[in-house]
Amino acid sequence: MYYRIFDCWRLTAALLVMAYHFLYFAPPGGEVAIAFLRRLLPLLDMFFMISGFFITSRYATRLSTVADYGVFMQRRIARLYPLHLATTVFFTVIALAVWAGLVATTEPERWDLSVLPLHLFALHALGATDHLTLNYVSWSVSAEFFCYLLFPLIVVAIRRAGLAGLVILLAAWLVGLEIAGAQGVFPQGHWTRADTFGAYRAFADFVIGAIVAVLARRRIFDVRSIAPGLSVLALAVTGMILEWNPYVSLAGLAVAMLLVALAETARPDSTAALSFLMPVTRVSFGIYLLHPVVETIFLSILWKRVIEPTGLIGFYAYWILPMLATIALAMLSERLFEKRLGAFFADVGRPGQKERAAAV
Repeated sequence: MYYRIFDCWRLTAALLVMAYHFLYFAPPGGEVAIAFLRRLLPLLDMFFMISGFFITSRYATRLSTVADYGVFMQRRIARLYPLHLATTVFFTVIALAVWAGLVATTEPERWDLSVLPLHLFALHALGATDHLTLNYVSWSVSAEFFCYLLFPLIVVAIRRAGLAGLVILLAAWLVGLEIAGAQGVFPQGHWTRADTFGAYRAFADFVIGAIVAVLARRRIFDVRSIAPGLSVLALAVTGMILEWNPYVSLAGLAVAMLLVALAETARPDSTAALSFLMPVTRVSFGIYLLHPVVETIFLSILWKRVIEPTGLIGFYAYWILPMLATIALAMLSERLFEKRLGAFFADVGRPGQKERAAAV
């Protein structure tokens, strides 16, 4: 089953995050757009919800042994780690240049090389630091791996108590998050805004996605149009803009996902008109993870040091270029780099691995 709407939502969220970060280079007046887009950052929770939905749909009935879980983790690492590793290396080189005094910076805490091992082992969203470093958006990669590590909890909950088991797991996790938040554990305040502690936030979203997957599989009611789901999504986004209680937006995202999943499973061909977008939606993760790289080259260097001083072009006209460059780079990365290195990681320890590694 192919969920085109979900892929379009992930792409939209990635593009909005990219636009938000690029706007920090805008001239005075850009603060208004930044403040507006900052209110939409809870859309990041949708990334993890959709991930929980897909992982539960595909693997909840396929993990029965430790070996099954090992294969599952190996495939997940093969999917996410190559690009994470590449961007970490890129920003490590910059950090070394900062450390050597070759590059000036107003964010010395971002280039703290003592946290490099945390990045390499994707542990930097578990609360080991109180600030984002190197590729600052990669906390979500760490959070995603944390969700994969705890995925057996979801599998056990489903097999022992079905939907009720998942609801109990979610409730217990949310209570824990609220207690931790009340004790000041999260530097950003409420757990729904956590990033350096984002792994714990992400798992709550992941479980919500798993609940949606179970409900969609049961087809608790018949929905054949995506309109209800889009309407609820619009309501959830409105809640973000008006800064309603974050639980309202999370609930809205979950209900919107359920309605769309029910509609697309009932009429898979109803979204066929979106097929032309799939090559781009497929690289949403790449857009998200690579845009700080493009930001460094096109905005920190080219814009700030070369183009802006000339006054030949306005920021908002130039702003489109790094966004298009990010999309192009993500598509090239997916085709020429991620698939090849991912194949290597996926084959490690399997028969014939040495020959395939040599070919890669």
